[in-house]
Amino acid sequence: MASDARAAPAIGGMRRVEAFLEMLSAERGAAGNTLSAYRRDLTDYLSALAAGGLAVETADRTAIGHYLDQLKSAGLSTATAARRLSALRQFHQFLVSDRVRSDDPTRIIEGPKRTRHLPRTLSIDSVDDLIRAAQSLADTGKPEGVRTLCLIELLYATGLRVSELVTLPAQAGRGDPRVLIVRGKGGRERMVPLGQSARYAIVGYMETRDHFLQAAGRVVAEKYLFPSDGKLGHLTRQRFGQILKDVAVLAHIDPASLSPHSLRHAFASHLLERGADLRSVQQMLGHADISTTQIYTHVLEARLKALVDMHHPLASRR
Repeated sequence: MASDARAAPAIGGMRRVEAFLEMLSAERGAAGNTLSAYRRDLTDYLSALAAGGLAVETADRTAIGHYLDQLKSAGLSTATAARRLSALRQFHQFLVSDRVRSDDPTRIIEGPKRTRHLPRTLSIDSVDDLIRAAQSLADTGKPEGVRTLCLIELLYATGLRVSELVTLPAQAGRGDPRVLIVRGKGGRERMVPLGQSARYAIVGYMETRDHFLQAAGRVVAEKYLFPSDGKLGHLTRQRFGQILKDVAVLAHIDPASLSPHSLRHAFASHLLERGADLRSVQQMLGHADISTTQIYTHVLEARLKALVDMHHPLASRR
């Protein structure tokens, strides 16, 4: 590959990318956001190959290694480079299974070493402050405030991904739900129990939901718990992120330190701190692999150390 510049990807290569994405959607139930990310990553890869006069059918280990070097030179993080390589591996495996290629050049490429950062989370006191601020908005009686309280209570009570939260079906709010049935990544369903506070917040919100349904004015919005007038028919992740930061200001929390993902991490960390086991937290978070949940082992280690210090007969002798 002679140049680091990008060129228009070959039409044939893009057709193979679209076939790959169709497979991910049909066979693995990949979500729209996942498909968009793969499309961006693979389009960039094909453009880099085209700049060097190569095509995906002929790219070898050297070409792919050079592409990964370009990513590093461009300042992309190790995590992003690792994600790109994962996309390339799956794409090339698809090409082999589809008999486009007889070999997989990514098979013998070692991925960048990923450092696992502890997730940014919130203390229990900070979450209490956040919920109190949301409650003050709900107490005004305005539908937007009632919805905000419901969103925050639900997210902290369940640890849902924000995309799962905003696309909850309307039936999730009917009656007095004790358990949410959530469809997560790959179309996998899981059950997440709801505490009393979250259930009350849902009941209160359902009394104002018609306000948002009428504002949406679209049939597609009726199927969502949180309808919106946007083209998707439901509240967007971005809009909820903005709402959360507004509440953070009201709660005297640095909005830069808060995101929907922070509340998901707080849900997991606080459960583990209070004695939940890692496997149960894995199931409620919807992690397919326990290794993903093991990022929270620092919480378990701190809890175990405290237990030993408190209860071991020799601990007091130090």
